[in-house]
Amino acid sequence: MRLTPARLAMCLAVVPVLALAGTGPEFSRHFLPKTLRVDYYHTGCRGQEFFALDQLVEQPVWAGSRTNLIDTLNLGKYLVKVFDLATNELIYSRGFCSIFGEWETTEEAREGICRTFHESALIPFPRRPIQFVIAKRMEGRYSGSAFRDVFWATIDPSAGNVRADRPSYPFAVKKIRGDGDPSRKVDLLILGDGYTEQELPKFRKDVSRFLNDLFGISPFKEHASDFNVWTVEVVSRESGIDEPDRGIWRQNALGCTYNAFGTARYVLTFENKTVRDIASLAPYDQLYILVNSERYGGGGIFNLYSICYAGSERRGEEWWADYVFVHEFGHAFGGLGDEYYASSVSYLDFYPKGTEPWEPNLTVLLDPAKLKWRDLMEPGVPVPTPWEKAKYDSLAALRASLAARPGSNPDSLARIEAAMNGLLRAQRFWGKVGAYEGAGYASSGVYRPFLDCRMFSKSLTDFCPVCQRALARVIRFYAE
Repeated sequence: MRLTPARLAMCLAVVPVLALAGTGPEFSRHFLPKTLRVDYYHTGCRGQEFFALDQLVEQPVWAGSRTNLIDTLNLGKYLVKVFDLATNELIYSRGFCSIFGEWETTEEAREGICRTFHESALIPFPRRPIQFVIAKRMEGRYSGSAFRDVFWATIDPSAGNVRADRPSYPFAVKKIRGDGDPSRKVDLLILGDGYTEQELPKFRKDVSRFLNDLFGISPFKEHASDFNVWTVEVVSRESGIDEPDRGIWRQNALGCTYNAFGTARYVLTFENKTVRDIASLAPYDQLYILVNSERYGGGGIFNLYSICYAGSERRGEEWWADYVFVHEFGHAFGGLGDEYYASSVSYLDFYPKGTEPWEPNLTVLLDPAKLKWRDLMEPGVPVPTPWEKAKYDSLAALRASLAARPGSNPDSLARIEAAMNGLLRAQRFWGKVGAYEGAGYASSGVYRPFLDCRMFSKSLTDFCPVCQRALARVIRFYAE
């Protein structure tokens, strides 16, 4: 498509951050109360990306807000924008992240090897033709909320190319929590992968256990009434999911697999169309996939999905599933960044130098005077905030060395972890919001707001005040 001057101006436009509640036009003037799923292919490598429209799918319910139509959260690497074609009015927008957006930071992508991922955008069903746009956040010191358009397509919902057939699956759909209108609630849909028909009772117990974890921690326990929770009891032919590094391959319905991007613990599914078709059986704002495995692992991508291994109710290594479930939901629902920095990941320069992270709990301190969580800090807390990082890092290195040895003693690992936690609590500014170096997979140059948090350590600690505020803000955006 030819890039006209008008289009170029739109590409470089800054998307404003508006007031939180009641954003956008009147819903009924532009939309019907159902969903249009826009499926497309996302292809490229580092520095190059291309999009191709796949299909348009009608889904029977719009679960999102009918009040907050324009995104005001300023989260995500990408932004879907919907314009009324006749008037060029922005009538809907929503930030999100994608598998491609993560993959393009890997060594493979940097080497120029291209890959294709299938993706979907869910928007309210338009009454009239629209311009559908995907924009990407710009990098740079002053990028802030600036996006550039990377894909656009004209969509006429009456053109006869919108699939309206309903997927047919013999899976039970259950509403297990909440009784409110989906448009006024956060609708969380939980799918199981790697559960056979005989293992569905385990799936139900796993869901109950994890929901107790989620709604037992702030801010979710204070906002429990703002959620509806649904399940689809997906049946797989075989128990468990793929583990490529162990030569294990399963016929699991949703295609979840360990070893995503070469990281053993990272679990993703690349079968987006299958996941979306099955998920369309229920209304949802957020997808969560529980995988029937006792191997540590999970993943969470903002406004795509969360994944967590189910583990078991035994205490031991499986106990960390309780931590993973809530941690990954912090990513996918709240747009929170990882605050740890010692564990290995496949990303390279995930947070480019000179660009302030969009995640609400990370900063590179480009302007310490304008620290994004400055209002939560007490007087007298310096920025950066000192802590005994070198001592902590030495303990973390010792733990990693012991954990890598075959037959390592769990008691020894537990003692080191206790020493690490004790060191954090002995710091002068323990319990204070500050700017502590070490976050976002980087030992230096990236800062987190609290010494410990559910996004930092592998523990059952609470979310810090900054993360709690960010999560509560997203809840209100969906539920108001």
